[in-house]
Amino acid sequence: MSPPRADPSPAPSPTAAGGPRIRVEVEATPSGTVLRLGGEIDMDTAGQLDAALTRALPDEDAGARPPLLLDLSGVSFCDSTGLNALLRARLRALHRHVPLSITAASEQVAHLLDITRTDVLFGLPSPRGPHQDGRRHRT
Repeated sequence: MSPPRADPSPAPSPTAAGGPRIRVEVEATPSGTVLRLGGEIDMDTAGQLDAALTRALPDEDAGARPPLLLDLSGVSFCDSTGLNALLRARLRALHRHVPLSITAASEQVAHLLDITRTDVLFGLPSPRGPHQDGRRHRT
């Protein structure tokens, strides 16, 4: 009995044929460092996002600490792995005393942040309002 033949075709990768599944553009502005993200943030691309966010944060001993501003309006998909990458970046930014906020989010990302109630952690207003958290309150 001979071993099964290996499939000669390469496995698809995030950067095959259609280009990268995540795009990261970094721009230094007077109001801070802006990261414009596009594409998908999931298990396959969260590592790239982690690396980009880590590079954008100043060193711990850096003097000036400009804010880190995330523009997620071009993100078409973000799952829990992507959300965890954003939350890890927030913790690293807090540790380094760097303000981090999301300045824009696609509808899908805004919905994810809303249902996980993490929108306010990133400076986004909650669509539920300040006291509308979906729970009933006693009066």
